[in-house]
Amino acid sequence: MGLARAPQMVPKRAGQLFKSWFVSSKNEELRTEIFARPAKLNPMDFAARQKKLRDHLSTTRFDAFLISHLPNIQYLCGFTGSAGLLLVEQAGSVFFTDVRYDTQAHEQVKAAKVVIVRQALLPSLGEWLGARRKRARGWTIAIEAEYFTIADKKRLIRVRPSGMTLKDAPSVVERMRMIKDSDELSRIRAAVALGARLFDRALEVLRPGMKETEVAGEMELAARRGGAEEMSFPTIIASGARSALPHGRASEQAIPPGGFVVCDFGVILAGYCSDQTRTVWVGSVADEARRVYAAVRQAQQAAIEAVAPGIGVGEVDAAARKVLRKAGLGRYFTHSTGHGVGLEIHEAPRVADGQREILQPGMVITIEPGVYFPGKWGVRIEDMVVVTPNGCEVLTPTSKDFLAV
Repeated sequence: MGLARAPQMVPKRAGQLFKSWFVSSKNEELRTEIFARPAKLNPMDFAARQKKLRDHLSTTRFDAFLISHLPNIQYLCGFTGSAGLLLVEQAGSVFFTDVRYDTQAHEQVKAAKVVIVRQALLPSLGEWLGARRKRARGWTIAIEAEYFTIADKKRLIRVRPSGMTLKDAPSVVERMRMIKDSDELSRIRAAVALGARLFDRALEVLRPGMKETEVAGEMELAARRGGAEEMSFPTIIASGARSALPHGRASEQAIPPGGFVVCDFGVILAGYCSDQTRTVWVGSVADEARRVYAAVRQAQQAAIEAVAPGIGVGEVDAAARKVLRKAGLGRYFTHSTGHGVGLEIHEAPRVADGQREILQPGMVITIEPGVYFPGKWGVRIEDMVVVTPNGCEVLTPTSKDFLAV
């Protein structure tokens, strides 16, 4: 792909997909067709994931893994509630949650025995271990050091059976989650497709004088109508000088009649996140705006072309920075080039300078270079890509042509 063609002018109240019928009750059937939920998806193979973790367990000195990070629990057994612990050992897996999630746990949890407790989880786990592991003297349980708090570790130490040891473990499940299987990729594709449609809604309503929160609200309503469980993160609509804030959440500020508007948004659909950024210009287009936008787009394309199996994430980051430095904009690119996306909006690997992770097929990352001029405006372009055996596939379908509204 080359640089952007001539600016595409978008009428104030005309998007590429949404027309006035979007808000008309007479077009419910057509609206439903456009925002159809994804086709029925295959169930996740949670047993295979737990087996993979057990295979790793057999190479360590640990006797069991205690999983406490909720996205890791969801990945391994399917539970989506807000309280739970998953104990994985060679003999099997046991999931602990409280009475609030009795029905939900029995419906969702796969490949693990469900234990419903009536007091706090950690004391209940301690009692369960004490009652069933009387011969487990010398056992070592690995805990997720990144997420298990010091206070929780102390609580579990107080209630654990005598002779049982707790040890910090590396981020094993996170490394498993970096490589998406075909079922995960299907969910991610659906989330990306739904998220991409929200930009059309933004173009439908975005105009000078409208509050950033109003634009965000229209997009989020469209997301819900499309079946989204929730947004991946608070929607960013940052206009005028606020577009120079990389994480400028939508505010009560009215969109000014000149300058860029950064639109960064995503949805959670079937448990998986999407993430996309597009930047549009409001008003008469300045030559400098065209030049900066073109440089950011070229940097993003260079980074995308650098993505391939066996390539270090630092090399992808460097590809984007090289283009922006050549354009005299290097010092205005102040954040990393991207990150992994999946059950969480920010996952491993981090695509940044100094990071040494090697890309592998199945990894899903964002490519999102940007430049920011404090007090003036900023530009960011972001796509999600999946690493393939021969390079990468861009998942985000939205045009990256320069848009002026």
